[in-house]
Amino acid sequence: MNLPDLIDISYLVASVLFIFGMKCLSSVKTARLGNLLAALAMLMAVVVTLLDQGIVNYKLIAAGIVIGGLIGTITARLVQMTAMPQMVAVFNGFGGLASALVAFSEYHRLGSGIGNFVLITILLGTFVGWLTFTGSMIAYGKLQGIVTQQPVVYPFQNALNLVITLAIVGMGVWVVIDPAAQPFFWAIMAAASLLGILLVLPIGGADMPVVISLLNSYSGIAAAMTGFVLMNKVLIVAGALVGATGIILTAIMCKAMNRSLTNVVFGAFGQVEASSSGAKDSGYTGVKSCSAEEAAMVMESAQSVLIVPGYGLAVARAQHAIKELADVLEKRGVTVKYAIHPVAGRMPGHMNVLLAEAEVPYEQLFEMDEINSEFERTDVALVVGANDVTNPVARNEVGSPIYGMPILNVDKARTVIVVKRSLSPGFAGIKNPLFESEKTLMFFADAKKAIEGLTKEMNSL
Repeated sequence: MNLPDLIDISYLVASVLFIFGMKCLSSVKTARLGNLLAALAMLMAVVVTLLDQGIVNYKLIAAGIVIGGLIGTITARLVQMTAMPQMVAVFNGFGGLASALVAFSEYHRLGSGIGNFVLITILLGTFVGWLTFTGSMIAYGKLQGIVTQQPVVYPFQNALNLVITLAIVGMGVWVVIDPAAQPFFWAIMAAASLLGILLVLPIGGADMPVVISLLNSYSGIAAAMTGFVLMNKVLIVAGALVGATGIILTAIMCKAMNRSLTNVVFGAFGQVEASSSGAKDSGYTGVKSCSAEEAAMVMESAQSVLIVPGYGLAVARAQHAIKELADVLEKRGVTVKYAIHPVAGRMPGHMNVLLAEAEVPYEQLFEMDEINSEFERTDVALVVGANDVTNPVARNEVGSPIYGMPILNVDKARTVIVVKRSLSPGFAGIKNPLFESEKTLMFFADAKKAIEGLTKEMNSL
């Protein structure tokens, strides 16, 4: 077997491993295996590519691997699980940046002898890559609190974005006609970078699950374009996989929020919670608050408990505390399960990642569709930092911003305990009737402190 055939077969094997890795990522139980398969596929692709390209400077490649490996290892060790959305945003951005830099280098390396097909893919890789990089950096800033999480809106913002996009298209056509028109190529880079910023700034922090999925798709598309530029088969396949799965995940996130993608990208919706305190918030009547002792007394007589985690759990870093409480309940013979809403948190799978980090058994994690029917047979639903994903208004108020959004049927449980700092609204900016229901007890406190106090009281009973 000659070397070209061996390289093609190796690329095929790597592509298959990528596909199976993606498949494994669809389940919490097999996610780690999926990561290992994808990592093995990438290692195989890198090694084969180095063997295939005789012009590669191996010293520079080795230095890049060592430096990048050190940065990745140290970052992965130091980053908190609650900061995973920020890390994912950065990864998306760097993926886009890498594709953009490859497109840039190939444009200058090939010079005036560049063919139209390669030039068009270079331009697409440049456009999508720079847009993904700057957009992801803004998403990171919003998640980290460096950039305001509120939508940044201004007059004619969509019109301005359209003008910039048309300008990029016009300059791209000019570069295809005259590949030597370098100023236009630089201008495309700058305009794409600006467009990435302007597209993400108007999106509120609560819409970050959709934005991260979309930017992930963009990074895959940019990588696929780079694959066409370099004529690298495995890069085309891997990029197309990421692009396609990112779009599918984005559609799933939008469906879970009963939102259209255009509404997320252009609607300037998704405000974060405003600050307020306790049961004094306006608009609520008959709210019943409880202490850790009172909540423990309710839990003591329960035979089944459904825990509903939300972004408040992530902010308070209460995943380990909730696991300890679940252990105490299970020792008392209580059946404990976790109900996971698709858009709970700030990225797809955010709650799954946090709970897995606390070593919550995979068997106890249930997606919304498979757990919703159990709420009406549940003694206690413990809501930790979730708001709109439990709001009954989504079922019956046609004019509500969240009308039609699938929610967890928390209000159908026999008793509901809501752990929340205050009665402040969620991303939709509306009140939640669940909080003033006769069967609901509001436990106003930081999620971690509240759960730790509840566990302590349970141990003392």
